Amino acid sequence: MRVNEIFYSLQGEGCFTGTAAIFLRLSGCNLRCSFCDTRHDSYTEMTEAEIVHAISAYPARHVVITGGEPTMQLTQSLVDALHEAGKFVQIETNGSIALAPSLAQAIDWITCSPKSLPVRIGRVDELKVVYEGQELAPYEAMARDYGSALCLQPCDTGDTVKNTSLLDAVVDYIKKHPAWRLSLQTHKLIHIP
Repeated sequence: MRVNEIFYSLQGEGCFTGTAAIFLRLSGCNLRCSFCDTRHDSYTEMTEAEIVHAISAYPARHVVITGGEPTMQLTQSLVDALHEAGKFVQIETNGSIALAPSLAQAIDWITCSPKSLPVRIGRVDELKVVYEGQELAPYEAMARDYGSALCLQPCDTGDTVKNTSLLDAVVDYIKKHPAWRLSLQTHKLIHIP
């Protein structure tokens, strides 16, 4: 597998914010979002056994497989091996690639942060929308269909004024639509990897 990095930190966003987690960041994506924080051309080839060995060096149970787009490389055998090592497996996906039903069922938690609709992932436990000013009703309908938790996260544009405006809009929207919860990139706010 093409591994961008494996590191230990706290989950900084979404439903598991603040949870100690081992991050497996896979390289490569089928989309190129302007706000993405992953270098897709940087990776190390690792076997699944090497990945599980590296992850097992950390004390946390929670593993977050992210990218890039993890569904481009994710396998049932890796998920099974992580479970055998006693890990809880969460993936963070853009939702654009369908997973085999058995693989989708094996994953403990699927966070979908769609960049376009419809999504093809098949199962969504948490819908995390990066807000850039888009209409949110289609995401609300999707969350109802999947029975997912709704997280709204202001996009980090790199521009302080625009970021403040997006945050204000997100807070206002959530106050009017309380099914949503606020997701902030707390790892950036407290300066941890």
